[in-house]
Amino acid sequence: MSIPNKTSQHILPTASNLLGFCLIVITSLHISNATINSILDEFTSIVAAMLCVSVMLSFFSIKSESRIWTHRLELAAEILFGISIIGIGIIVVVLLHKFWLK
Repeated sequence: MSIPNKTSQHILPTASNLLGFCLIVITSLHISNATINSILDEFTSIVAAMLCVSVMLSFFSIKSESRIWTHRLELAAEILFGISIIGIGIIVVVLLHKFWLK
């Protein structure tokens, strides 16, 4: 008998989409040569790595048969996802300040 996951099914696709956003930001910064005086691409890479781990933890939480492991993996995925959302908010603010509000 497995415990139903409350958030893992939502974290998995959302974190995957946000990972794509981070990769687009990193690629755009490198194409525009805006990475010379900026640590934004490194920060975005860290957020992307946290989203990757969150996706993996969500997946393992969904597949886990153990109630304890399901809960632990889901909680860890939620925490990393929340930190990543804050990081993406910071990225958006920095991008707005750097490129739009010149």
